[in-house]
Amino acid sequence: MADATYTPPRPQRAPTRLSAVPYLPGLDGMRAIAVVAVMLYHANHDWLPGGFLGVEVFFVISGYLITLLLMAEREKTGGIKLLAFWGRRARRLLPALFVMLFLVLTYSMMFKASVLGKLRGDLVAALFYVTNWYQVWVGEGYTAGNDFVPLRHLWSLAVEEQFYLFWPIVMMLLMRRGGTRRLAMTARWLVGIALAITVFTALAYHAGRIGECSVTPDAYWSLEGRCVSKMDALYLSTITRSTGVLLGAAFAMVWRPRAIMRSRLRDRSRVLDLVALVGLVILGLQFWYLSVANEEGEASAWLFRGGFLVTAIATLMMIAAVTHRYAFTGRVLSIRPLLWIGTRSYGLYLFHWPIYQIIRGVAGVPLTWGEFAAAMVVTVVITELSYRLLEMPIRRREFGLWWDGLRRRATPGPRQAMAMAVVVCLLLLAVGVIRLGLAELKPNEVAASLEEGAQNTTSLEDLLGNAGASGGTAGTTEPEEVTTGSTQPASTDSVPGTLQTTTTTSTSTTTTTTTLPAEPVDYLAVGDSVMLGAAGVLTGRGYTVDAHVSRQMTDMVPVFQQFGEAKLFGDPVVIHLGTNGPFDAETLDALLAPLSGVPNVIMLNVHANRSWAANNNALLAARDQPGDNIILIDWDALAAQCPGNCFAADGIHLNAVGQEYYADVIGDVTGR
Repeated sequence: MADATYTPPRPQRAPTRLSAVPYLPGLDGMRAIAVVAVMLYHANHDWLPGGFLGVEVFFVISGYLITLLLMAEREKTGGIKLLAFWGRRARRLLPALFVMLFLVLTYSMMFKASVLGKLRGDLVAALFYVTNWYQVWVGEGYTAGNDFVPLRHLWSLAVEEQFYLFWPIVMMLLMRRGGTRRLAMTARWLVGIALAITVFTALAYHAGRIGECSVTPDAYWSLEGRCVSKMDALYLSTITRSTGVLLGAAFAMVWRPRAIMRSRLRDRSRVLDLVALVGLVILGLQFWYLSVANEEGEASAWLFRGGFLVTAIATLMMIAAVTHRYAFTGRVLSIRPLLWIGTRSYGLYLFHWPIYQIIRGVAGVPLTWGEFAAAMVVTVVITELSYRLLEMPIRRREFGLWWDGLRRRATPGPRQAMAMAVVVCLLLLAVGVIRLGLAELKPNEVAASLEEGAQNTTSLEDLLGNAGASGGTAGTTEPEEVTTGSTQPASTDSVPGTLQTTTTTSTSTTTTTTTLPAEPVDYLAVGDSVMLGAAGVLTGRGYTVDAHVSRQMTDMVPVFQQFGEAKLFGDPVVIHLGTNGPFDAETLDALLAPLSGVPNVIMLNVHANRSWAANNNALLAARDQPGDNIILIDWDALAAQCPGNCFAADGIHLNAVGQEYYADVIGDVTGR
C-alpha cells in the first residue's frame, strides 16, 4: 500500500520533512499490522477473512498524515507548493511501481504469453493509477477468479494516488479562505460527507446472492450496455472508499501531535492507551469475522452497511494514542520488527501479490502454508533490495551519487556487466511493450471452455414452457448481432411448442429454435460450471445438459418442483451441484423430492478447495443408501485419479482431457 511514511533524517543531512510534523514510529507499527493482515488474507481467505480491511487502515493513516503535512507546509511557508508535493509523492511511489511492472511484464512475456492481451489493459490502468475504475468497468472485481491477474492489487494504490492528486488542491483552497483555525469546522463537514457516503453505500448495497447478470440482475447497474456489479463498484470506487481517507483528514485537523502536547491532553496518555486497546480489539474482531462475501455468494451486509466506517473509527482510536508522546501504545508499536515491516509496507504490498499469482497460477486458488512461507521469503528479499538500492536513494535524491560511486568503485569487468544489464533490461522492456501491444485479447482457459460448453446446453425453464404448448412448427435458426462486449442477456421471445437455446459469444448471439415433444427427458444432466465445461462431450453422448456458471443447489429447487409436476423427469437424471456454495439437508431434500419416482438419480459430489466442500459431500454421502434411487459418484476421489493433466489452473474446472474423463465417469454408471 502507498503510505505517507518517511524515514527519520540521518544526522548529517537536513530534515526531509517539515519539523511541525514529528516522526511518529507508532504509525509504522500500525502499517505493519495492516500489511500483514492483507498478505495473510491474499494468501488464503480462510486464514483471516477480514484481513482485506488492512487496506482501510492504510487509507485512514494516509488521510491523516498527508493532511498534517499540508497544514504544516502552509503554516511554515504560507502556501502549498503543488508541484513539490506531487514530486515527493512520485519519488516515493513510482520507482518501486515501475520495477514491479517491468518484472511482471518480463515474466508474463517469457512464461505466460497467452495473458499479454489481458495484461495490456491492467498495465495501462496501473500506469495512470485508474486500476480501480478499470476493474469496475471490465467487471473483474476483487473476488473474481480464474485469471492470472498480477496487478489486481493496484486498485487500492489508485484510490490513494487519486487522493494525493486532488486533496492538496482542496486543502490549498480551504486554507486560503480561512487558515488553519477554520479547519476544525471543515473537519465536521468531512465527517458529515463520510457518513453520507456510508449511508449511500448501505442503501446501494445488494442484499442477496450475486450470480451472473442474467441470473441476479438486481445485483448490477446497467451502464453503457454493461452490467456493473454493485458490490465491485462499492468496494473499488474512489468515492465509496473515501470514507477512511476523509475521516483521517478530519482527524488531522483537530488532532495535531505537537498541539496535543501543549494541551490538557498531555497528561491523558493512559486514557488514550485504553482507547487504543479498544480500537485494536475492534480491528481484530473485524479482521477475524468480516468478509467481502459469504459462502452463499452474498456481499457481506455488515461490511457494506457500516463495516468500513467502524474500521476507520477503530484506526483513529489507535492513531490518537500512537501520536501522543507519552502513550505506551506508541512504544509497543515501535518495536524493531514492526518498524522494519512498517517502513517497508509499500514494497511488501506491491510485490507480494504478483509473487502469489506466480505460485498459484490464477486468482482464487488459496496458498498452502508452505507456499506462503516461500512467497514471503521471495517478497522480503525483493522488497529489501528495492528499499535499499532504489527507493531510499531516490527519496533522498542520492541515486545519482550512489550510482556514480558504485561505477567508480567497480573494476572494468563489473562496470561492463552493469552496462550490459542495463542494455538487457532496456531490450526486454522494448520487446515486452511491442508484444504487449500486438497481443491478442483472449479469454482465460476456464472462460473459453465455459463459452464453448454453453453452446451445448438446454434450459429446463424452456422445457417447462414447451410442456404446456399445444403444437409447434419446424425450427429455424436466426443469427442476431449484438453489441460486442456487452454482458446484458439477449432478449428472446418464446414460440409455443418450441425450445429456444441462446448462445452468447464475444461478437454475436445466435438463437436456435427447435421443435421438442412434451415428453419426459431421459439422460438429463443438471449442474454448475464444472459440468458446463464438459457439456459438449456429454451432449455428444446423448445427454440433455442444463448447466450454468455460479449455479447453486437452491437455484434449482423451484425448477425441479415444476419439472416434477409436469412429469418431465425421465431416467436417469445426473446432478452435479455444490461447487459454488454450501447447502443444507433441507435444500437437498427439497431438490430430490420431485425425483422420488425416477429409478436412477446420479449425484456427483464436490471436488474443490472450498470451505464448504467437506460438509456438502457429507450431506450427499448420507443420501446414498442401499435400496434408494440415489447413486453417488465420488467425484472428489475420482478427480484425483484422472490420468494426466485434467484440470485448469484452479484445480476445479476441466480441460479437454478432464472433460472426456468426467463424461467417462458418468458413463460408467449410466452406460452412455
